[in-house]
Amino acid sequence: MSRLPPKPPARPDKVSLWRYLKLFRADILSAQPQRLYRAWMAEFRTPFFRSFLVNQPELLDVLLKQRPDDFPKSDRVGEGLRPLLGNSVFLTNGETWKRQRRIIDPAFEGGRLRETFPAMHAAAEAGVARLLSRADGTPLEIEAETSHIAADVIFRTLFSIPIEHEVASEVFARFRAYQQAQPILNLAAFVPVPRWMPRFYPKGTRTNATHIRRLISDLTKTRLAEIEAGTAPDDLATKIMTTRDPDTGVGFDAEEMVDQVAIFFLAGHETSASALGWALYLMALYPEWQEKLAAEVAEHGTGDFAAVSRLRLTRDVFRETLRLYPPVPMMVREAQCPERFRDREVPKGSQLVLSPWHLHRHERLWERPDDFDPGRWQTENGKTCARNAYMPFSAGARVCTGAGFAMVEGVLILAQLLHRFRVERVEGRDPQPVAHLTVRSRNGIWLRLSER
Repeated sequence: MSRLPPKPPARPDKVSLWRYLKLFRADILSAQPQRLYRAWMAEFRTPFFRSFLVNQPELLDVLLKQRPDDFPKSDRVGEGLRPLLGNSVFLTNGETWKRQRRIIDPAFEGGRLRETFPAMHAAAEAGVARLLSRADGTPLEIEAETSHIAADVIFRTLFSIPIEHEVASEVFARFRAYQQAQPILNLAAFVPVPRWMPRFYPKGTRTNATHIRRLISDLTKTRLAEIEAGTAPDDLATKIMTTRDPDTGVGFDAEEMVDQVAIFFLAGHETSASALGWALYLMALYPEWQEKLAAEVAEHGTGDFAAVSRLRLTRDVFRETLRLYPPVPMMVREAQCPERFRDREVPKGSQLVLSPWHLHRHERLWERPDDFDPGRWQTENGKTCARNAYMPFSAGARVCTGAGFAMVEGVLILAQLLHRFRVERVEGRDPQPVAHLTVRSRNGIWLRLSER
């Protein structure tokens, strides 16, 4: 294929620490050198700590699957997200995290996915209906639209309310402001500071986080009262709030539930919106694939859970989108004891950066890593890399509990949109990937929609 999907330019191989920090604040993707797309392991030193980027599949297996307790999630990641997420499952470690997962995981088991499908389908249909009046060829910023649909999915599946609900719409608006202001990592990820020292965040971050948490708290209290009265709908919130830890017999209290709902909203809305925005852009960039998907949906439909499982090309396109634009581009773990990896000394406390962004485009693992090629998933190379070098939802014990949910949602919404609309690029406005809370476009993703 002659046209490659957009990719951030790499920085020069050697820059000063202060130049790196400046680049990092602007965008963590373009702040990295080209050599990371070939390296199995790379070391980065600052005056405060040592950091190692790990790309070798065998080492990733050690960190994520064989010895996850020895490499917990770094507290530095939470510095930028704690005002919103509190003590959520995304930020905790050890026994606290294990207890949280024991309570949360049952809500996302296979059978529950089938039960949540009607709410997903309703959100997708509502999104199509909103776009019908605007599908006149006028350029649309499609990330805003996919965010709206993904947020609708979360509210319908979690609390049985549509995005038009007063509280849901306000949470959505506040979260958009939070997302635009807050990078996935801030400078506290580089500079260790005592817990008692005040944290400084972009303007509006604390205010929006506080307001979002208050709104979620109101929803949670209302649901607790409905559960007590026996009138609660059978949705994800009810399932989680009535589940007890099988080891202790204790469930989440109201404050803990606010933390968990906040991460469900972030993980379930922000990441899906990012992936869907890029998927639609790729369909505009490669119209031959767009037509294949439209034909597949016309043949199989999206009316029920089983129909979506038959949309194999659509699923491969969505998988390829997640490979090229993993919503969470980097994850950070911390070594709990001294290690030796690839003949390198890794001191206790070192930061181990796991980068789906680099792993998914690794030149020594993937054939034509920068190409958009959904057909790769049926090749030997693609199948091998799917097992060893593909982790859009992390891997091992800390794999995202909603990974299956996200795959069904992404395929369904992409199929619904392409069934009703044709998408086209806006000349001169191709997106530039940058990392905020997720991998987004610097100036949005602009497309033209027209009805089929």
